Amino acid sequence: MSDEILFEVRGKAGFVTLNRPQTLNALTHSKVIALAEQLKRWADDPTVARVVIKGAGDKAFCAGGDIRSIYDAKQAGEVDGLKQFFRDEYTLNAYIKAYPKPYIALIDGIVMGGGVGVSVHGSHRIGTEKTLFSMPETGIGFFPDVGGTYFLPRMPKKTGVYCALAASRLKQGDALATGVLTHAVAQSSLTELERALETAEDIDAALEAFLVVPEPGPVKENETIIEEAFSAGSVGEVLERLQRSDTDFGRKASTAIRTKSPTSILITFEQMRRGAHLSFNECMKLEYRIVSRLLHGVDFFEGIRAVVIDKDQAPKWTPTQLGQVDSANLASYFEEPSDGDLPL
Repeated sequence: MSDEILFEVRGKAGFVTLNRPQTLNALTHSKVIALAEQLKRWADDPTVARVVIKGAGDKAFCAGGDIRSIYDAKQAGEVDGLKQFFRDEYTLNAYIKAYPKPYIALIDGIVMGGGVGVSVHGSHRIGTEKTLFSMPETGIGFFPDVGGTYFLPRMPKKTGVYCALAASRLKQGDALATGVLTHAVAQSSLTELERALETAEDIDAALEAFLVVPEPGPVKENETIIEEAFSAGSVGEVLERLQRSDTDFGRKASTAIRTKSPTSILITFEQMRRGAHLSFNECMKLEYRIVSRLLHGVDFFEGIRAVVIDKDQAPKWTPTQLGQVDSANLASYFEEPSDGDLPL
């Protein structure tokens, strides 16, 4: 465990390093528990003024949860163990959101899924030109969890709903423009920036010397199309509006959505609609409801098979079309599970 996640105090800062670069720093259950325990210790330590979290290696901050282990657990019939993983992960996400000290994520490279959950809820999200943000869950028959119910609907001009449904990727400029990042810096300045965070009295003042202005990205350039399409009241209408935009961006977004799990797309659309009006903890409880039901379905594990196990990139969704998803079945994902709601 000690080499998968590293903790150290330097100056006034407690540093966390996600240290599995060979797996793009994927989160495991043991890392979730270790991080939660260490954050609680630092919250009570008067010598630690702030927390800084980063990823090892030069490719990723954290590319998400270890979905291969999730697949293996399902195959072994260990669904209850999987529910405990998500229960602990979602509790950690909520704790980070409410953390009593500045929580600073240094995002250099890929940040997806579970990696978003341990970064985007912090007070400072500082990304380099290598930042690549995505919530790709609908492409594996899942849904954008780890607090996505809260932060995605609150991104400007429906850009978060677009990211949720189309599993799009944002580089530094778009991540900053949409609020995924709070600050943009150059990768070359990270070592010096870390040193500044060890001693700074005023974090925001210390950051000023490192800030850069990134190039605008395609999401910012197409925000009018995004807002018009993703303000629609149904997935069908979203797709129609994207097609009517008569743009390459609209057509590509429509095509991307149509390739995802129909069940996941409809769950996610309803999740975004509800999440826009819920508190953070209510959003996390909603996610636990969804995942509790989804772990007994087939699309999530079919998606992992297609992307990670067999790597044929050809998942066979059940059902195959949006119009075939039963409304009663869809509603069941939002009901309280038999073991109760997430205790927050």
